[in-house]
Amino acid sequence: MAGLVVVVCAVVAVLALGYRAAGIGVPLAGVVVLAIAVTVVVRRQGPVMRRRLGYYTPEELLELDTQGLALAVARMLRRDGWRVRLLPAADRPRLCALDSSGRRLDVAFRPVAEPLPDEDLPHPHTHRENGQSPLHLVVHRGSFGARDVRWARRQGRTCLLDGSLLRRWGQGTRLNELLPTGL
Repeated sequence: MAGLVVVVCAVVAVLALGYRAAGIGVPLAGVVVLAIAVTVVVRRQGPVMRRRLGYYTPEELLELDTQGLALAVARMLRRDGWRVRLLPAADRPRLCALDSSGRRLDVAFRPVAEPLPDEDLPHPHTHRENGQSPLHLVVHRGSFGARDVRWARRQGRTCLLDGSLLRRWGQGTRLNELLPTGL
């Protein structure tokens, strides 16, 4: 913060000295140069900042590997007000999330060609803080088949988030609006 104050004061001092030495042209030119520099920085940082805030284009979601998708989903959950913890795994990452009302969400990621597990929970971690069982969310960039939907119904508290819902979520739709259970 102190460095930023020093930089701003130095720029103002240079513009003031330029005004005294050469007139109004120096401060006007300085302001124009600063405006152009700020515009360039904002444009270059725009997509990075947008992604950090949890907003993704459909193309960006398609380019992500499984670890990148887990990070993107964690950012989108945070954007929607969830506290998220990433459970790292070399082959398949998992997320645990908690919202402000105490609801829990376990997130698993399904690679393109892999079937859903028959009876496995998204991860073996159990939440002991309250008796409420967490909602399980399986994220997949493709589409789920009828067999997958039947499996999710048998599980009870399991929701499937396919590619079309994932794209809508990445563009800013809240997760509560996308899932049929309303979370």
